Amino acid sequence: MDVKTLAWQEKETVVSLRRHFHENPELSQKEFKTMDTIEEFLHKYGIETVRVPHGGVFGFLDSGKPGWTMLMRADIDALPIKEDPVNMAKERVCISENEGIMHACGHDGHMAMLLTEAKILAQHKDEWEGKIVFMFEEAEEMGERGIAPLLRYLRDNKIHIDTCFGTHVMWNLPAGKVSILYGSALAGAYFFRVKLHGKSGHGSRPDMAQSPIECFISIASELRSYRMRAVDPSDSLTYSFGCVQAGHEPNIIPDELMFAGTARCTKNDDGLAFRDTFLKVTKGIAELHGLTAEIVEDQYFPVTVNTKECVDLARKSVTEALGSDALDPDCPMWMATETFSITESTYPGVFFFTGINDPEVGSGSPHHTPKFDIAEDGLVTGVAAALAYVTRALAEKPETPFFHPTDLESMLKLT
Repeated sequence: MDVKTLAWQEKETVVSLRRHFHENPELSQKEFKTMDTIEEFLHKYGIETVRVPHGGVFGFLDSGKPGWTMLMRADIDALPIKEDPVNMAKERVCISENEGIMHACGHDGHMAMLLTEAKILAQHKDEWEGKIVFMFEEAEEMGERGIAPLLRYLRDNKIHIDTCFGTHVMWNLPAGKVSILYGSALAGAYFFRVKLHGKSGHGSRPDMAQSPIECFISIASELRSYRMRAVDPSDSLTYSFGCVQAGHEPNIIPDELMFAGTARCTKNDDGLAFRDTFLKVTKGIAELHGLTAEIVEDQYFPVTVNTKECVDLARKSVTEALGSDALDPDCPMWMATETFSITESTYPGVFFFTGINDPEVGSGSPHHTPKFDIAEDGLVTGVAAALAYVTRALAEKPETPFFHPTDLESMLKLT
């Protein structure tokens, strides 16, 4: 397959799909019309689908020739962000029609690329071997993520996966380039949300109250020194509070405080150790202050780690099909987090970064910001790069480590 030519021939397809999804974003766990559209196009391409409750959509494509089964994934949810009609340089080519909801992370591009890849692969079944499972994942951003029901569906229905592929558009990587990292590609993350239940009182008699605010200050102070005394300086672990809510009057001590945040890590051992310490510190200090700590959210997502053999073949495939200029070898690990880490902890695979930065287009604002935008030519390169790797991997079947099925439940217990 001349994947570069085929991808550019389908530029109108990937652009029109991206604009449709961008104009019609839906929040996590509410992507119903989005999934209708995905299934509509997959059926149009002759691809059978299954919709998994609270998970997403699978598409199944068989070349008719024996071989490996490749899983290709895209996430589909948008964010509760009000979009700026002007990007970094000019008015947008398309804008959300759902007020206060925006594809500010690039999932519109992910869906468009994967559907375009599905179309090309379906039209050229005679040029590759094996099977492909297209996975469109709900709720990657927030809430009860869709990845667990999807992976359990594959396991429970005995659908064997040999290897997996995913990609994420990258705000600061030039359009026309992809990056494929050895080892860790994205950070692990611990999401926490806690309610501290105390006893309210008057500001003149704090001794008669049990202040959740004072308790939170103690928890925050204890955690502040954690990284210096527990994490190797050559590794990275960061944490932040994204939300603190309590009280409303200066002379009333509230009876409840809610705080939430995340920790990010480059090594799973560090992230899991922080989680353990966080829970012990929070519960212990709450008890010391005479309060109770209700753990509302307690989710850990592992580091996204690429399989070496897959990276070797991916880099070779992309450079041979698209030229050496298409591969950016210097892109650093991204401290963002992906639920694809759980998929890659279950099956050997690789996760690309697809460049979408172009000052002339006006893209270049970071993810999850109102000015975030996509240079759509970068999506065409993303389609070509994905096809180059996927068809090559199905043909060459690189030797990869064997992943035991029990790995799935051990990973899902962390979320």
